[in-house]
Amino acid sequence: MKFTGTDSYVASDDLRVAVNAAIALQRPLLIKGEPGTGKTVLAHEVAKAIKAPLIEWHIKSTTKAQQGLYEYDAVSRLRDSQLGDERVKDIKHYIKRGKLWDAFTAAERPVLLIDEIDKADIEFPNDLLLELDRMEFYVYETQEVIKAEQRPVVMITSNNEKELPDAFLRRCFFHYIRFPDREIMTQIVDVHFCRPTHCAPRIPSNSSRRCMARCSRTSRTSISSSAWPSWRVGSSASSTKGSPPCS
Repeated sequence: MKFTGTDSYVASDDLRVAVNAAIALQRPLLIKGEPGTGKTVLAHEVAKAIKAPLIEWHIKSTTKAQQGLYEYDAVSRLRDSQLGDERVKDIKHYIKRGKLWDAFTAAERPVLLIDEIDKADIEFPNDLLLELDRMEFYVYETQEVIKAEQRPVVMITSNNEKELPDAFLRRCFFHYIRFPDREIMTQIVDVHFCRPTHCAPRIPSNSSRRCMARCSRTSRTSISSSAWPSWRVGSSASSTKGSPPCS
């Protein structure tokens, strides 16, 4: 099943091609762009469009790659052994599955979102190279191999706050979503605010045009795009060249 966009996500032709190529060739899709340009929402819309479950792994500055595979709680096992708990006989009770484990063993082919990967330390992407390439990993405590029954659709987002390792980039399709220009932003406003919905009242189209004109004038004053509101939209005024937004 191909991604052609949704009623609530304005996607460019280039973005649709990138998404469908990543799905067909079973390679991770790395999406870069400024905050608020629809990177995270894209994974939600792709999952909805192809009718796949969505598994989200939101990265923080303290997140380690091992947490995406599994974590072994040795402290709890030691405590339970001191208390005479029978569960200590089975080490599996103390292994917490990570998001990659969930994605690899899902009954249906899922969409796996690794969100804001650039928040983690520089070695984080390298620590996932083998697992994302082979779609398997080894659990040392139980001496078992967890291998993907079907390769998930992996979507990785980055706010471009730091450079990612070349070895990681070579394993991904890459797409850059620029901050939307006036034409694309008009389409976004029309989709979200110029149609009557259960959550948003309809606004006149001429009002949206005046809003876009004002936004266009504001953008020409060279205000940083980070000062714009974080629209819950997918813009996809996109570029595969990685040029900075609003250039």
